[in-house]
Amino acid sequence: MALQTEALDAFRHRIARDEKRGMRTDVVVYASAAMLAQISQDLALEQAVNVATLPGIVGPSLAMPDIHQGYGFPIGGVAATDWDHGVVSPGGVGFDINCGVRGAATSLTESEVRPKLRELVDQVFRDVPCGAGADGPLRVSGKQLDEVLETGARWAVENGYGMERDLEYCEAAGCLAEADPAAVSARAKERGLPQLATLGSGNHFLEIQYVEKIHDPKAARVMGIEEGQVVVLIHCGSRGLGHQVCTDYLGQMGPAMKRYGIWIPDRQLACVPIQSPEGQAYLGAMRAAANFAWANRQAMLHYVRGAFQKTFSRSVRIDLIYDVCHNIAKRERHTVEGRKVDVLVHRKGATRAFPPGHRDLPQAYRAIGQPVLIPGSMGTASWILTGAQGAMRETFGSVCHGAGRLLSRTAARKGRDARQVRNQLEEAGIIVKAESRDGILEEVPEAYKDVDEVIEVVHQAGLARKVARLRPMGVIKG
Repeated sequence: MALQTEALDAFRHRIARDEKRGMRTDVVVYASAAMLAQISQDLALEQAVNVATLPGIVGPSLAMPDIHQGYGFPIGGVAATDWDHGVVSPGGVGFDINCGVRGAATSLTESEVRPKLRELVDQVFRDVPCGAGADGPLRVSGKQLDEVLETGARWAVENGYGMERDLEYCEAAGCLAEADPAAVSARAKERGLPQLATLGSGNHFLEIQYVEKIHDPKAARVMGIEEGQVVVLIHCGSRGLGHQVCTDYLGQMGPAMKRYGIWIPDRQLACVPIQSPEGQAYLGAMRAAANFAWANRQAMLHYVRGAFQKTFSRSVRIDLIYDVCHNIAKRERHTVEGRKVDVLVHRKGATRAFPPGHRDLPQAYRAIGQPVLIPGSMGTASWILTGAQGAMRETFGSVCHGAGRLLSRTAARKGRDARQVRNQLEEAGIIVKAESRDGILEEVPEAYKDVDEVIEVVHQAGLARKVARLRPMGVIKG
């Protein structure tokens, strides 16, 4: 049965609730007409419809403009479930728990960095290991790993890998409360033990960029950025530890659903009641994996600071702008149909975007709204936005998380030569260093949607506001 979409306006489309499909609510898709045609090329919208069948879902199943097919939930999907009577679904978080983006502003300009860019990229590549099996420079014991899982980025800072200020400019201060290291399997811990301060592979990256254009001078000043300034974006998550946590709990939830009498149209949407023992155990392990990811990004920033100082001078400053996750499930309080309710917001490839005045923001950002970091591709651009009131009204304070894939990794590799791609990027002023050939080919710019079009949708829809457009100079991939 073909899906029928109804245009609500130029940037919002609805798939109406259909009881024959088991839907409990509508699907709302944020996209232009042209982008909706792209989105319809895979099963992402069917997955968003399946999400609308989850027990206890509150409000619509939401699809961001970067939506594409994922595991269970579409990547770029948002769904909130009632805290007391709804379910939690690991597919609504993903295998890379707390995959996120950390953005930092340097005290250098593009013109200062260009002459030593290759030297800088080589130094960062040496200091921050990347690739699927990479071991990190930061060695911890099993006891210390449990401390990381419980305290997140604070563990890194207290052990010399950062500054106290870094914690203030991190979503949730870089630590989710009620993390439960005991709910993380021995196998997950074994996989995570050597991986702190490592980048990983796939679409993870570390980019040296510069601010090409400022769109909101006031917000940019508050963030400490200006045109021509060099910034750093780090995109990664919880590595093998988070992947194993998701794998472990998905294996448990299939049989558990039978006990709770839960039916869903796709087994990849496996879920259990939030308040069940299984639900609470998963959330405890998920929070622990999220804390590992924050500690990982914090440690990487420490080594990036060192690489800049080795290449330039000890006086170079790198100040964290913000760190925000985009694969997470968090208990939050939102207004739904005129009343305040506690919900579990699943953000799968979607970024939190709280507006000005929100109490969860650092004091410095309450006048402008939460910084939202949206990477594009290694050959195009990335964006810094701020959250807007529209996101709180419509999307549980959420927006897109990137450009969104157009091509599968297999399709991106087909017929392309890594050396030629690297040369083309260098002709455009972008130096790429990668652990593997596939790390370049799978992430070619053509594999992604136009990030500027994605940003235009969330900006025009009133979910977020443009602050700055960034351009890559140096790219490190797994």
